[in-house]
Amino acid sequence: MRFGLALPHYDFSFPDGGPVTFDRVADAARTAERLGFDSVWISDHFFLSLARYGGGDRLHGSLEPMTTLAGLARVTDRVRLGTLVLSAAFRHPAILAKMATAVDLASGGRLDLGIGAGWYREEFDALGYGFEATGGRFEVLEESFRVLRALFSEGPADHDGPRFPLRGAFNRPLPAQRPGPPLWLGAKGGPRALRMAARLADGWNTVWRWTVDDYAGRVREARRICEEEGRDPDSLRLSIGLYTLVGEDDRDLVARYRALQRWAPGGSLDGQLLEDHARGTLTGTPERVRELLEAFAGLGVEETIVAPASVPFAWFDTSMLEIFSEAVIRPAAPG
Repeated sequence: MRFGLALPHYDFSFPDGGPVTFDRVADAARTAERLGFDSVWISDHFFLSLARYGGGDRLHGSLEPMTTLAGLARVTDRVRLGTLVLSAAFRHPAILAKMATAVDLASGGRLDLGIGAGWYREEFDALGYGFEATGGRFEVLEESFRVLRALFSEGPADHDGPRFPLRGAFNRPLPAQRPGPPLWLGAKGGPRALRMAARLADGWNTVWRWTVDDYAGRVREARRICEEEGRDPDSLRLSIGLYTLVGEDDRDLVARYRALQRWAPGGSLDGQLLEDHARGTLTGTPERVRELLEAFAGLGVEETIVAPASVPFAWFDTSMLEIFSEAVIRPAAPG
């Protein structure tokens, strides 16, 4: 099992409540590398409210993911750099292919490119992007995958698609990774998303709350669809992102949960019991967390992406990451 970290990169993301700066994100990435995490991940919003997470409708700023990863490529040495996930509607896939190539080269081949359909209508409307129905957004996503594959090839590339036709398209220099950076489909795992992953993606990622049993059902469906599509099910890579809260023992866990409640934006955890918060998350003592990780690994998960707060891409307590590193990451390291 490998471990990734969802980097703080919004105004709400930090223990003191913000604001976000590149230096703060870079410090977080270097901390992740020092603690032994294998990867760091950034999401893709022009701005974001936490209404979906019970944290109020105030708008929070963010950094653009691809340019941020380009900067992180120069201040980190080992961790892989990923998007979790880009909205396909925000960038023409030809531009995205050039951006991804530049980041992959700058990082020495450390980019993972996660892409999804997009969901936050407010930013689409505010910035003038048409917010299509789900079917239309999935059409953009599917064709974006096809165009990226074509442009990461030796080329020149042709693509006969309704939205992004290519005629002798040429992408040089090529990415450091061949045949290109790994392409991840980010989605909850409905039938259409899993079929798209089986046909076009290197892997499927889903976040942030999953019980082992619920996730196992989606994995069974993904493998069935791969077989229908003539793909070896074992070739579809799996990763999962989970809210994470670890305490040295039960007493420490309760204390840390109370601290998380005090930090949670908009009082979103007020009155919620620890056992209710824990459901579908990576919460517990190190022993319990390792048990959960072993169960997910048994389903084929190769990497767990830690979200160490009650909202994604935030952390409220660096000391908890130290515990996770010492009690979970380092014991799981080879050798």
